[in-house]
Amino acid sequence: MNGCTHLERVIGAIARLLASAGTVAVGSSSPVEAAAALLAQAVYPDGTRALVFRNNIHDPFPESGSELYDRIGQGRIDVFFLSGGQIDGRANLNMVGVGPYPRMPVLFSGNHGTPFIYLMVPRIILYREEHSRRTLVSKVDYVSAPGVTPADVPRRGGPTDLVTGKAAFTFDRDAARFTLASVHPPFTEDDVVESTGFEFERPAGVPATPDPPADWLRLLRGPVRAQVAETYPRFAATLAAR
Repeated sequence: MNGCTHLERVIGAIARLLASAGTVAVGSSSPVEAAAALLAQAVYPDGTRALVFRNNIHDPFPESGSELYDRIGQGRIDVFFLSGGQIDGRANLNMVGVGPYPRMPVLFSGNHGTPFIYLMVPRIILYREEHSRRTLVSKVDYVSAPGVTPADVPRRGGPTDLVTGKAAFTFDRDAARFTLASVHPPFTEDDVVESTGFEFERPAGVPATPDPPADWLRLLRGPVRAQVAETYPRFAATLAAR
């Protein structure tokens, strides 16, 4: 343990997934993902480029989100982050709501461009801070974007990983199944099983998610924090140098 916070450990876990990842785009309302992408860019400058939507320093889409979709359609985005009100064991996303249609008692933010992004970006990393049976379910109420599709459906990419506030998973598109990759201390494998609504593979000896190295923490609390503050000043305050 090197004195990092739980949030910094999660950001570090995501940043490791972005080693030499190419062009990594981050949408709006994604401060954790933005911090991880900017950290990865700082650590892997020759192989990772971070583009943060609506960031004064790293935003190449100053006019509208349509530029982002254009780049995705052209194959110029290698990694993107998505989430959902519900995520199931086949990596299906629900961004519609919960309950019987049309009078659903719980409404989510809506699909927007998620179905297009999910099929067109080669690597999608799912991130959901809340790790509970309410969010990670056996079957989503509505499929906003499918984790896997039939062979005759044209698809360039899809989900490869899921990171939550408790653990990290990899996703096998052929098997349509998650595998537990690491558990964030102080949580345990039993905590993850108890709070996950879908079944997943559990290899022997699942490791604890490692702390970010000291030089990563210096970057995260220094220049990365300053860059994130351009878009998320309140979030950046939680990464203040100590």
